[in-house]
This record gives sequence, structure tokens and C-alpha cells, in this order.
Amino acid sequence: MQPLIDHARSFGRRPEDFASLAQGQSPQVLFVTCSDSRVVPALITGARPGELFELRTAGNIVPPYVSGRPTSEAATVEYAVDVLGVSEIVVCGHSHCGAVGALVRGEDLNAVPAVRDWLAQAEPPTDAPDDDPAVADAVQNHVLAQLLRLGGYPCVQRALTAGHLRLHGWYYEVHTGAVRAHRPDTDSFEAL
Repeated sequence: MQPLIDHARSFGRRPEDFASLAQGQSPQVLFVTCSDSRVVPALITGARPGELFELRTAGNIVPPYVSGRPTSEAATVEYAVDVLGVSEIVVCGHSHCGAVGALVRGEDLNAVPAVRDWLAQAEPPTDAPDDDPAVADAVQNHVLAQLLRLGGYPCVQRALTAGHLRLHGWYYEVHTGAVRAHRPDTDSFEAL
């Protein structure tokens, strides 16, 4: 913890670097990713403060939209699209994902009921090899499923129909730092 505290102490020593952030935010991208500590959106993208609006969930799961049943995820997506006017949404899965790996392996999660119930919202990956520690294919399929889920959000539907929003699926390799993007024309994840 001490290195984190030391960095936090020195971080604000140049307030002029941050003064403009008090005027508000206008990110162009909603970045949906896993809460895994190895996935750092600003590090991956090189974004500066104010450039990414982030939604981090266990397994980068986007729950289905249900009218009248608000969730933190739905509120974040709606705010990003309808208030901030983001023009891009990236769903970024990652290698060695514990959440997707648990689904692929059919792990018993009864000891962690909140995790079990959260992951139950994800569609179990089909035909995924359970011996791949990176769970690459399963994670990539999971990313595509989350993009489809986002399409069920009314605000996303409206923005897509109006041509004001684009969706992107990314796969980040924690062991190499490489990022691959889904290419709809080939239905494959290829290097950026």
C-alpha cells in the first residue's frame, strides 16, 4: 500500500495539469471492461484523464436491459450515451479472465454466491476448450455477446439508428500487452 500512498501524495503537485478537468468531462469513448486489476484502460489506450468513461464489472458483463429495474451498468451506459454523447463504445475482454474461465470450467462458485449469481447473467461459452489458461476463444465470444446485449439498451439502439454511435469488441492479452479488435467482415479478432 505504501507505494500507492506515496504516488498519491505526489500526484497532485502540479494542479495546473488538472485545472481544466474542473470544467467538466466530454469523453468520446465508453470503455467497458473487467474489474481485473491487470486490465488498466488508460494504460492500454494511452488515455489521459477525461478521455475515457469507464464501466468495469466482473467479467465485463453487461446485464440484459430490463425496463423498470435499474442497474449501475444500465445507468452508466445511459449516462455515457444520452448525457455525455459518447460516439464509441468498446467492450474489452482479456486473456486469463477468471470469470469466463469459471464459466468454461463449470467451477463450483457456491462459496461466493454474489459472484455465482452475477456470472449466471452471462451466457456460458459453448464449445470452448477448458484446457486453455488464456480462455481466448471463450473470452472473445463473451465480448461479442456483451456487444449484442448493449444493442438491447434503448439509448444504444437510438444512437446506433441515428448513426451517432459505433460498437467495438476488443481482446487484451495480459501476458503480452497485445490488443485485438473484432472485425465484423471476417468475424475474427485481429491485431489493431
